[in-house]
Amino acid sequence: MKILVAVDESEESQRALQYACHLMAYAEAKVDAVYVKPDEADMGPETLYAPFVGKDAVKEWIEKKAESVAEEVLSSCGVCDSGKISCWPRILVGEPAEEILNAAHTEKYDMIVLGAQASSSIRGFLLGAVQAKILHHARLPVLIVRNFREIKRVLVAYRGSDCDQGAVEFIASLLLKRKPEITILHVQENKAEENDTAAKACLLKGEQKLKEFDHTPISKMTKGNFTDEILKEVATGRYDLVVLGLMVINARNISVLSVMRHLILPV
Repeated sequence: MKILVAVDESEESQRALQYACHLMAYAEAKVDAVYVKPDEADMGPETLYAPFVGKDAVKEWIEKKAESVAEEVLSSCGVCDSGKISCWPRILVGEPAEEILNAAHTEKYDMIVLGAQASSSIRGFLLGAVQAKILHHARLPVLIVRNFREIKRVLVAYRGSDCDQGAVEFIASLLLKRKPEITILHVQENKAEENDTAAKACLLKGEQKLKEFDHTPISKMTKGNFTDEILKEVATGRYDLVVLGLMVINARNISVLSVMRHLILPV
């Protein structure tokens, strides 16, 4: 399995790298820590809020930043190395979201991993608008890491779509050897007009997929607003990872994004 972890100099992205290595501990995996440095042609002194700095100084700043990130990545990769997982830094040049998506799609990665919080202009290259763009356009699973948690309890929010089914199959395979406790939750949404029979059949479909990978899921069903019910379950269930299906950004999936914005654990 090939994993692309987008990194910068922030603690959040280094934590994401460490979490990816933890997640892959029982899998045959290769982790690439990808830093996208700005294209010199697209950056000038004004970008750095230093209008009197020359072009050569800007170039030197970019190169030093890339070297610094590479050193931090090598240090964080120690977590992977201790678990016998291959982990190497890569440096690309250009617009971060576009370069990450292009590499992920053309080089056939299996998952993209991103850190979650941003408080500086550099971190914003990977998060915020860039993070949203990756979520909108990625054709593979994306993991958002907010903090580091050992994976013992997993919540799968399941609606029965092909994307949800794909998410279930992906996480079931990924966690095959780890065998955490997995809860699969289906919400009968207020506006969906789904009857009890259809809801039970939907939940059973997801449950059966998990069982195909020798998991023993806990099945739950509730009624109400999707976002509210998922967040309520997370608040009381002490989960370490939440799994959501998201294929395209449409009215129905706005609730999925709303859940992602409110969670403080990996999703």
